Amino acid sequence: MKVLPILAAAGAALFAVPAAAQETAPPKPITVTGSVALVSDYRFRGVSQSDEEMAIQGGLTVAHESGLYVGTWASNLAGWGTFGGANMELDLIGGYKMPVGGGGTLDVGLTWYMYPGGASKTDFAEPYVKLSGTIGPASLLAGVAYAPKQEALGNWYATGAAAQSGVYTKPGDKQDNLYLWGDFAAAVPTTPLTAKAHIGYSDGNPGLGPNGTSVAPTGKYWDWMLGADLAVKGTPLTLGVAYVDTDIRQRESAYLLPNFSSTKDGGPIAGAQVVFSVSAAF
Repeated sequence: MKVLPILAAAGAALFAVPAAAQETAPPKPITVTGSVALVSDYRFRGVSQSDEEMAIQGGLTVAHESGLYVGTWASNLAGWGTFGGANMELDLIGGYKMPVGGGGTLDVGLTWYMYPGGASKTDFAEPYVKLSGTIGPASLLAGVAYAPKQEALGNWYATGAAAQSGVYTKPGDKQDNLYLWGDFAAAVPTTPLTAKAHIGYSDGNPGLGPNGTSVAPTGKYWDWMLGADLAVKGTPLTLGVAYVDTDIRQRESAYLLPNFSSTKDGGPIAGAQVVFSVSAAF
């Protein structure tokens, strides 16, 4: 769930096209959209994937008028476990969108998370269902993502110390993961600002997978975000700022150390952080 760049790009696209153009332009059978972003920290479900350092990210989506779509998204990585290889996350995405109710959209798809050239058995698949719509000026989204049992999500290392030693605690273990989330965005009247918020809940494996990481590091935890985007008039650029945090406390995550700590100061990589971004949608 790449909340910061995705919300920023969506906001930029929403306000970049004049209303008259939207009304008169005939629909195209195939549309191609994308975005690029520079963020001060790549947070995935509240946890830093870039060692609390900057990341460059980009995505591309090809959608058919039937509702079918395919896309890809990528970001550099650092510092959390042993990503190795290109130190990159590359997501392959496919799904189907359909209108529901009086203006809502149901989105059913699958994300394949890849880490090119990294440790073996680290890629995993995660199906998702998202329901979105508007209430007045607000855009709302509720999502469920469930990754069935896979080796990448297994408890291969019981502790961070074991991961550092390279000695598997339970090689070949398979676990699943559930993620529930909600997103909110609303334009601030008479301004180029868009307020945004996110809350998510993870329920999965309280250990470390074959690459020394986990999508639910302490098993069960909450993450949230509050922020705002500024659309730069006359350009495709959007400037963003967000406060990101989780309820993972240092005592709860101590068994994951040193994997779960920043290489800069040794602090946990799930603590509160203000994240800045600049993105462009096309």
